[in-house]
Amino acid sequence: MSTETATGSAPESAADQEVIDRDYPVTPVPQHARKGFFSLMVVLLGFTIFTPTMLAGAALGQSFALNDLLVVILLGSAVLGAYVAVLGWIGARTGLTTVVMARYTLGSRGSKLASILLGGTQIGWYGVVIGTIGELTAQAFGWESFAAKAAVMIVVSALMCATAVYGYRGMYWVSLISTPLILILAFWVMFRSLEEVGGWAGLAAAQPDATMPIAVAVTAVVGTFVSAGTQAPNWTRFGRTGRQAVLACIVGFLIGNGLMIFFGAIGAITFGEGDFVLVLFQLGLVGWGLFLLFGNLWKSNADAAYSFGVAGAELFEKPSKTRFVIVGSVIGTVLALIGVHEHLPQYLGLLGTFIPPLGGVIIGDYLARWRRTQMPEGEALPRANWVNLGVYAAACALAWVAGQFGIGIPPVIGILVALVLSFALARFSPRQAVLAG
Repeated sequence: MSTETATGSAPESAADQEVIDRDYPVTPVPQHARKGFFSLMVVLLGFTIFTPTMLAGAALGQSFALNDLLVVILLGSAVLGAYVAVLGWIGARTGLTTVVMARYTLGSRGSKLASILLGGTQIGWYGVVIGTIGELTAQAFGWESFAAKAAVMIVVSALMCATAVYGYRGMYWVSLISTPLILILAFWVMFRSLEEVGGWAGLAAAQPDATMPIAVAVTAVVGTFVSAGTQAPNWTRFGRTGRQAVLACIVGFLIGNGLMIFFGAIGAITFGEGDFVLVLFQLGLVGWGLFLLFGNLWKSNADAAYSFGVAGAELFEKPSKTRFVIVGSVIGTVLALIGVHEHLPQYLGLLGTFIPPLGGVIIGDYLARWRRTQMPEGEALPRANWVNLGVYAAACALAWVAGQFGIGIPPVIGILVALVLSFALARFSPRQAVLAG
């Protein structure tokens, strides 16, 4: 069976060996470039403090009383946090992005499926966010012309693109400045909301006006960030230790994401609106609403641009992400300008069914075959690992069927099936033997 090295098929020239991109998109992050816990926590909190997540919380707030709501949020956030923490741990131990880890799991050519899926989805979401910013800004100022919306979209996209090109450091500084301010503003809106219903007692007394099965509700919580969380190694690979990465993921995905869902639920109960941006508009605080909108989506969409940048670098086996960040940002902006963002969310949500099983395959295969060697650079890899590709396809099919028939929590089903099967069948994967212990 033909093989290629983990970093590509062609020998590296002296120029290729130079550090072209300080974010190391296709090679392990060296120890001298690793970051501490605080840095990882800031970046991951900036990733998950994402106002559109509030919309999922709004649906929950209308369907559950306060005590049940808290149980659903905690359960869903615990599932999401555990999954992302394991992937983040692997990212810190290997120093690799999700798409490069997929080379070891799916093969040097099989991994292109992961790059297309993860990178393409992030470009789509990037366009959705750019379009949302244009529409809400126009709504705030009463602009009717398309030119005004387009100008906002283009300028904001350029800022996000530049942040992603600057890499981990750019996202760290944007998150460090904006995330605390956004959380302060969100807590202020929360307390303002509580005043509307007579405090916590009034909130607890509020009765839901809709119903939702517990499994569906937990699925909604897990689904808010399970696809994006599959790419957590893109940032945790900068961690000095796996323990630091796990703790940062818990803070970001259990606490940060859970807070945003809770904020959305409170907004829906008190103001009939889950998005705090629109709540601030209702309160006449347009300036603060726009600050929350821009500050929040700037850092989150820069993360999306970074993700499709490193996916492009892996797909085309280039040592720098920059050109792919720029090209992907242009494509996403064009999608927003032509109005595709109004139709993409449902399609992109469907793709969310097919992304979590990828994380499950990577986890299971890592535990079975790579835990000792940590996916070493330059490893000879098969072009396609058909065993794991088959496991991935089977897990996707089961997750899709579960979603169609309302069985369990589809993303979790996809992850667990992929993890168990890839671990159990690892001995049949080409070239590498299962490592004990």
